[in-house]
Amino acid sequence: MRRTWTWHFDLPPDRLWPVLADTSRFNEAMGLPPYVLEETPQPNGTVLRRGSGKAAGFSLAWEEKPYEWIVNRHFRQARLFSKGPFRRFGPVFDIEPEGNGSKVSYALEWEPLTFVGRLFGRKLAEQAGAAVEKRVLQAVAFARGERSTMFDMPAPELPAGARERAAALATAIDGSPYGNGLGKPLSDHVLGGMASDLAHLKPKLLARAFGVAQRPAIEACLAAVSAGLLSMKWDLLCTNCRGPKLSAVALSELPRGAHCPSCNIDYDRDFERNVELSFAPSAAIRPLMPGGFCLSGPMATPHVPVQLLLAPGERRTIDLALPPGRYRLRTLHPGSASDVDHDGGAFPGLRVTASGVEATAAGEAGKISFANDADFELAALIEDRTWTRDALTATEVVSLQVFRDLFAEATLRPGDDAAVGQIALLFTDLRGSTALYERVGDAVAFNIVREHFAFLGSIVRDHNGAVVKTIGDAVMAAFGDPADAVQAALDMQARIAEFNRANAADRALAIKLGVHVGGSVMVSLNDRLDYFGSTVNMAARLQGQSSGGDIVLSRAVADDPAVKRLLEAVPTHDESVSLKGFDQPVGFVRVLPRTP
Repeated sequence: MRRTWTWHFDLPPDRLWPVLADTSRFNEAMGLPPYVLEETPQPNGTVLRRGSGKAAGFSLAWEEKPYEWIVNRHFRQARLFSKGPFRRFGPVFDIEPEGNGSKVSYALEWEPLTFVGRLFGRKLAEQAGAAVEKRVLQAVAFARGERSTMFDMPAPELPAGARERAAALATAIDGSPYGNGLGKPLSDHVLGGMASDLAHLKPKLLARAFGVAQRPAIEACLAAVSAGLLSMKWDLLCTNCRGPKLSAVALSELPRGAHCPSCNIDYDRDFERNVELSFAPSAAIRPLMPGGFCLSGPMATPHVPVQLLLAPGERRTIDLALPPGRYRLRTLHPGSASDVDHDGGAFPGLRVTASGVEATAAGEAGKISFANDADFELAALIEDRTWTRDALTATEVVSLQVFRDLFAEATLRPGDDAAVGQIALLFTDLRGSTALYERVGDAVAFNIVREHFAFLGSIVRDHNGAVVKTIGDAVMAAFGDPADAVQAALDMQARIAEFNRANAADRALAIKLGVHVGGSVMVSLNDRLDYFGSTVNMAARLQGQSSGGDIVLSRAVADDPAVKRLLEAVPTHDESVSLKGFDQPVGFVRVLPRTP
């Protein structure tokens, strides 16, 4: 049986899709409880997912089929019940372009299992449809910018005294050097936000919601952990579904790999791609129930533009024009995948066998064909191979000053190490520091050097970096982006020049700077995270080529597109030198001191 509701909106499909396909938020707004699936691998490599729970006063048990969707156009989901009033019950959403707007259709499909299902099925469907319609109108108003929140939600049940504790913690966060005035909005979000958003709170998404830059939001979340408003965990994301299938409360507890029961695959740890730091409310402030409100909806894997559930032998062609990009064709069960570098136009088809997926010849532009030549039902999909930038990866967070200041004890376990594909390392050193001590005396010189460390550290933080360590009068700092490292180096030399203008000539400082970018190995040394390898050696050697007042950049740094734009405004000189430990002469760019 089927009942359909239809609406017409003045927004195009791509504006409606992110809110209407957010099934987790929809289910929570509908008052449905979170649930957990029992996932059982099958001999053919697929996974049988069974759930249980209560809804509308009925005890339910079901097999959960994978969602089907086509981005901006369609999604559906079916549950096969063994307990409850229905044998089959599920929604179907369709979004069609209509002039400058969209036609949206929502259908409920059901098949009775019991007398109650036969007698009251249509009434229950009407009640569910009315509840969905209310949330659809709210979600569309949110997409238009007419609402500050997507749904009207009842106040959550909180532990006694939670609001008072949260208010005190918000004050403590704002009193921290890293609170950035976000203690109150963060506290309000924890107390009143949707559980769907709080279970894996992502600071980069929070930054957009708060209208601030990413670094202040990240710093505020870490300050909130230190204060006790939030907890943090290191999530080891599955390389297939990208879900957090294993989490550890400490970096030292994070294993080198894990198993994803949803995809039935083993996968390895990669600090740059699939180790993410996420946050959740402290249980004393806002306890969250285990499980999720929707475990496999379209917005749970937004990197997947299309996913289809295909019967054995089924052929299907869909209307979908994918933009140029890097894609992968695969199934939800283990097996081979096919990578596609799409330049636009017609997209290859997918042929699925029991062993995996192969790409077939592209057909008509705007259409993609699917074929299931396996002898069992399976879900085939196309995914974007680009990893989201909304994740706060381990590599990124450990190169932030706030993390090293607040969580200095967070290290890898003894004997463990982590490969880092790219890290920009900046080395500084004071030229003639011994002579400075002789000129002005030990006490005065010590205070000058300490002041110089303070403003260097402040500049590093302001440019999304972290001081890894100091060695005598030298600093080693790490940055995720080479452009941040170069801008920090430029600001350091400008700050030194400002210091010299404000002080007597016998107190003048000259700083030597070198920057290199490349792969490295992160390890724990002397109870802190450190970097080792040829990139570290090169950065240190380049700093040694600096005369003081200038900046020495490796060619890898200078050739970065964002760095090139920075260098357009400063005088530079290309040079090369033979360095100890390197077979060939090393080319570099010297950023010359600006004349007063």
